[in-house]
Order: sequence, then C-alpha cells, then structure tokens
Amino acid sequence: MPKTDLDAIDRRILAKLQEDARISNVDLAKGAGISPSPCLRRVRALEERGVIRGYVTVLDQTAVGLPVSIFVSVSLERQIERALEEFETAVSSWPEVLECYLMTGDADYLLRVVVPDLSAYERFLMDHLTRVPGVSSIKSSFALKQVSHRSALPLTHLSGGLRETR
Repeated sequence: MPKTDLDAIDRRILAKLQEDARISNVDLAKGAGISPSPCLRRVRALEERGVIRGYVTVLDQTAVGLPVSIFVSVSLERQIERALEEFETAVSSWPEVLECYLMTGDADYLLRVVVPDLSAYERFLMDHLTRVPGVSSIKSSFALKQVSHRSALPLTHLSGGLRETR
C-alpha cells in the first residue's frame, strides 16, 4: 500500500496502537483527535487493508526460559527458486526461528533463533538446519546482550510526520 493512503489521523492511530495495543477505543480516539465511532471504523479499515496485521503480546525472552539468541547466516549450494522455496518452507515451520531474511552479500539467509541453552541450539542445528537439502554453510553468532529492541515502526517518514494536527 502506498504511504500516501495514510492521513494524519491514521498515523496518530497507528502510533498510539504501537505504544499500547490494548488501549481502549475511547482513549485511542481521544489521542487521534476524533470521536470513538470514526476511530473504530478507521482501525477496522486499517486492519482490512493489511496495514495492521495483528496484535501481539511481547514477552520477556529470559523470563520464559529462552535467554539465548543466535544470529545464523546460512548459505545454500545453489540459489535457484526451488532451493530457496524449500529452505523457506522448512525454516517457517521451526518455532525457534523468530525471524528469517533473504539477504544480499556473503550469506543467503540471516536467521534469529532463540533457545533455552547451547544444548538446545546444538539439537536445533543437528535435527533441523543441517538436514535441509542444499545448505552449504552455517555460521552462528551468539548475542551477548540485547542493547536495543523495538517492535514499533518509526512513522515519522510519512508525509507530515506525527506532529501534524487535524
């Protein structure tokens, strides 16, 4: 969807929802500068258009027993469509993989994997990643500390930014 489809009110709604997805419609409408009924219609329209893809609860990774984050660079033997599709299908089925990106540069894919400990990562490698046909290289980098993490997208690049009033 082109960014021009989002007016100032939509941008304020999106910014508020990114801050707190559990905000009441009344408070959301107040923050967006409109009344509750049009606010609810706009939220539903943003959902239908796919701008809002869903609502999630962000968990503390360590608190739920998954303190280890690994960034894994994977190279394939051949970058043909069938090999890429097979790898992407396999990766999409593994709950340990939170993110997977098709990359340019030295590796074909970059994965973010979370596990409870090194033994679990070893099992993940042996039971899953090394068994995908066509994988030629796997390089793992272990995160020592999470310095920054955001789930909210910066919306200030949209025309008018978020400081715009009605």
